[in-house]
Amino acid sequence: MNHWHLRQAASILHAGGIIAYPTETVFGLGCDPLNHNAVNQLLALKQRPVEKGLILIGARFEHLRPFIDISDDTLLQKLLTPPPQPTTWVVPARPHTPNWLTGQHDSIAVRITSHPIAAAICNRFHGAIVSTSANPAGQPPARSSLSVKRYFNKQLDYLLHASINPHNPPSEIRDLLSDKRFRGS
Repeated sequence: MNHWHLRQAASILHAGGIIAYPTETVFGLGCDPLNHNAVNQLLALKQRPVEKGLILIGARFEHLRPFIDISDDTLLQKLLTPPPQPTTWVVPARPHTPNWLTGQHDSIAVRITSHPIAAAICNRFHGAIVSTSANPAGQPPARSSLSVKRYFNKQLDYLLHASINPHNPPSEIRDLLSDKRFRGS
């Protein structure tokens, strides 16, 4: 991926824009998680209620640390150990984590991304970003740049073009404390 595109994506995130980008499994929509207006715009695009909460991704733990409250070393190690498949963990949220990220929960969903482009975006942005599948509610997740364009046309501020494996399932979602599976195999 051209460094110019990564700088452009980070710049748009800092300016409150919404981007689409490849992840380990599908295309994602992202924005600055601390920009309430950007999150509201993203939720409107997705037609997703704020009560459901959102996923944050980071390239490394330090990107997610401001949002999560894990003091147990065993649980922290579980979060930091790369699983065999992309896994999003539902973890306790810090008390000051905005409710537009947690929804009606006292937890937040986070993933340390292994996708090189998604990780590079987080590194350029210097933090975690919102990461939700690029599709309106009830529609299949976008697995190509063309699908993202079909869903959102000119409503996005930036689209990073790349290919992903169209057969990968969405990431597994598990509770870090109980290991309960919410989505996935």
